[in-house]
Amino acid sequence: MASFGWKRKAGEKVSKSVVQQFEAEEDKAAIRPRDEEEVDWMRAVKRRREELLEDCATRSRRLKDEGAALAEEGRHWEALKKWDEAIQMTPDNPVLYEMKSQVLTVLHEVFPAVKAAEMAVKFRPLWWEGWQTLGRAQLNLGEVDLAVRSFQVAIHLCPSERPLWQEDLRWACRLQKQQSATREKLRQEEETKRQIDHAPELSRDYDDFESDEVLAACVAVAERQTRYEELRRTAVVVDAEGNVQNVVTEAEGSEDAATPSIEQFIKARGL
Repeated sequence: MASFGWKRKAGEKVSKSVVQQFEAEEDKAAIRPRDEEEVDWMRAVKRRREELLEDCATRSRRLKDEGAALAEEGRHWEALKKWDEAIQMTPDNPVLYEMKSQVLTVLHEVFPAVKAAEMAVKFRPLWWEGWQTLGRAQLNLGEVDLAVRSFQVAIHLCPSERPLWQEDLRWACRLQKQQSATREKLRQEEETKRQIDHAPELSRDYDDFESDEVLAACVAVAERQTRYEELRRTAVVVDAEGNVQNVVTEAEGSEDAATPSIEQFIKARGL
């Protein structure tokens, strides 16, 4: 019984120490592979991500070059498809939007051209070529004031680029002057037409239709009518020096519209 008890006690101590050592080694073995596996997984994901980004950038450059070659051949719609695919891979590349805006301008897709150029300057605000393209697209859209500002920004970023202020900005300023003069001409035309329709001379009651007041009223109305016809036949142009000129163009079949004189009114009255 004693030997049995001794073996049991001794065995109990040995089994506890072995089990504890075994569990400790098992915990270390279990922890080590898990940590190594986690580190390897993170590195693999990061490496895979870099490879994917590199593949997207490489393919985007290839599509950009293919689109440029198609655009030079005049195959503009095919070039746009290539650049749209490249934008899906690198959506923050301003060069793709700038090239796309140029081709859309050629295709007279004025509004999409402006939107593409706006994206180009959004991703690269200090790129003067992007602002130049935006200004040209805005001109085609009829936004002359915005185009002038875009060209001014481009000149501020690159003042040594002579075509910016010798061609782009000068042309935009000429259009701006012509647009302002045209608006003023339309205002005068509408005001003259209103004075014709609501002439104060025609609203008065005259006692003697052969008096000088009646003749003066007829001449005043005729002068307004002549002025109105001249305004309708006037075109506003801006010369090379930026001077605004009003050019009167005669319509086909129209005669020289001169204002009748008082003598002509008297002669007509005498009949």
